[in-house]
Amino acid sequence: MILKHDFSLKEYNGFGVETSTKLFCRVTNSTDLQKILADSRFEDAIILGGGTNTLFVRTINKPVIKVDIGGIRIIEEDNKSATISVGAGVDWHYLVMWCLERNLGGLENLSLIPGNAGTAPIQNIGAYGVELKDLFVNCVAINVEDRASRVFHYDDCEFGYRDSIFKNQYKGKYVITTLRLILHKNIYNIHSEYGTLQQLLNDQNLLKPTIHDVARTVIQIRKEKLPHPKTLGNCGSFFKNPVINRPEFELLQNKFPNIPFYSLNNNLVKVPAGWLIEQAGFKGHRKGDTGMHVHQALVLVNYNSATGNELWTYAKEVQRKVKKLFHVHLEPEVNIVF
Repeated sequence: MILKHDFSLKEYNGFGVETSTKLFCRVTNSTDLQKILADSRFEDAIILGGGTNTLFVRTINKPVIKVDIGGIRIIEEDNKSATISVGAGVDWHYLVMWCLERNLGGLENLSLIPGNAGTAPIQNIGAYGVELKDLFVNCVAINVEDRASRVFHYDDCEFGYRDSIFKNQYKGKYVITTLRLILHKNIYNIHSEYGTLQQLLNDQNLLKPTIHDVARTVIQIRKEKLPHPKTLGNCGSFFKNPVINRPEFELLQNKFPNIPFYSLNNNLVKVPAGWLIEQAGFKGHRKGDTGMHVHQALVLVNYNSATGNELWTYAKEVQRKVKKLFHVHLEPEVNIVF
């Protein structure tokens, strides 16, 4: 357990926003987490994972606990699959590479997503046709109030699109410490049908891609389209792709015939938020040190020394313009901390 006072969080958030906390603690195991949660000085603390999905809007008036629980191990396997246990503090992309090195399939579409494993169930992270819930077995979490440990199985988590029970009913009430995922061996369930991914694989004449082909191509796409937080402050996709009812979508399609979409079922349609933002004129647009990225309109960027409030103000401007043009509300995917 590492305890620090007047600690800068600039290196602990993807936007690189300059902010600090009066009291900071880094924990590397569940026991220490339970102890610090019982410490009255850390009452109502902000729980921080990798910080790559967090925007600090203002100065932090609360203590911060950073969860850095490590470790990856195979706990069960047979000829078809392997179940792994992953510490909440493990870097997500490192986990994906760890699995690929052992020819374990399932996470390849989620390559190069920034952040730590512990926040993955909260967001139900997803990319290129795959979501965390597709591989999820369970996770262990500590109750903030009574420090009791609880196992959350798949059905307990109420997974939705970039959503889970940890973002709703149990928001701020539990801290995930470990998760278990089931990966494929020998016979893989390849997902290569998603838009740009399929096109690039076809361009490489990879008609029957391996898990390694998919991962390599996803990494290529993400590197070309998305800036790395270490070089340009951002938290990846700032807004969720909106999901709308089919009748509403059809009205929108009549007005904008070229609007791209993805049918989720007979009633719901997902529309790319990046396309909406680009049509609203924000792709590559910059205001001071804030703006939407030149190659990906969905990515809000801190070009140099923007404050959290400036970034949030700009994001709300994007929301208003998209709402005015398309009558569609953009919901932040990033966790906004006021």
